[in-house]
Amino acid sequence: MASEGEKQKVRIASEFLLHAPPGEFNEVFNDVRLLLNNDELLKNGCAKAFAQYNKDQYTPARLENVAEKPTLITQFNDYGNGRYYDPRTQQSFRYDHLRKEASEYTKADSLPSGEPIEKFEPLRQAIQQQADQYIINHYSKSGTTAVFAGTDSSTGQPCYNLCIESHQFQPKNFWNGRWRSQWTLRTPPGEKSVDLIGNVKVQVHYYEDGNVQLVSSKDISRRVNITNDQQTAKEILKIIEEEETSYQSAVSENYETMSGTTFKALRRQLPVTRTKVDWLKIQNYKVGAELRPQ
Repeated sequence: MASEGEKQKVRIASEFLLHAPPGEFNEVFNDVRLLLNNDELLKNGCAKAFAQYNKDQYTPARLENVAEKPTLITQFNDYGNGRYYDPRTQQSFRYDHLRKEASEYTKADSLPSGEPIEKFEPLRQAIQQQADQYIINHYSKSGTTAVFAGTDSSTGQPCYNLCIESHQFQPKNFWNGRWRSQWTLRTPPGEKSVDLIGNVKVQVHYYEDGNVQLVSSKDISRRVNITNDQQTAKEILKIIEEEETSYQSAVSENYETMSGTTFKALRRQLPVTRTKVDWLKIQNYKVGAELRPQ
């Protein structure tokens, strides 16, 4: 049984891991491992943090020799005990959160909620088809999307969750970034118009000779008309396209503004003497004397 001191170390280590920037989990893990100096405590005590991080980040999971396209690790397809569900292939699989590898594939008999898969498939498949095309049009090869279905535990209504993840990891250039968005549609029986609830998150970490992070998010709510499955799916993705394009443009404009104001203010425009250095008279300065060959 872990002591109070060990429990506190696990809590602190878990917080470090959960706040690791995108693409830098392994680096944070290695640092935490050195700090704890106890691999058994790290593995057993922080296992929940490993899983939670991957679910929070919508980590893509490739199902080798099973699925052409990767799925996502999220709270919506979590069976528990390390097993997840791919809605495209209806395969259940075990996921190693440290190695980020899928294995032990089996045909799924039901959704993580325990309900039959077929109950939600017509609309789920229609949304998935439109989402796949949207990714091709707007995210090139860097995007992954998955649509999960089930009954909302709080309302008892049929619920569809569309998740999108896209990342660019450039450690050689000292920056990493990830885009995540999640869109929820609840379809109460008999309703002709419902809310599409969305949340978009962007996180970028730049660390060349410094440490700067951009973390931004936006909550969105739009009405969707419920008609036939294909038309409803098209309207959902049309709204997503409009909102994500608008948000991406706003972030870009804000970044341009910050480049000339906020970031500029972070740097001292003049030295502590409040006068510019006269480089032609550098030898008269103390630093010039120190730099002169002896």
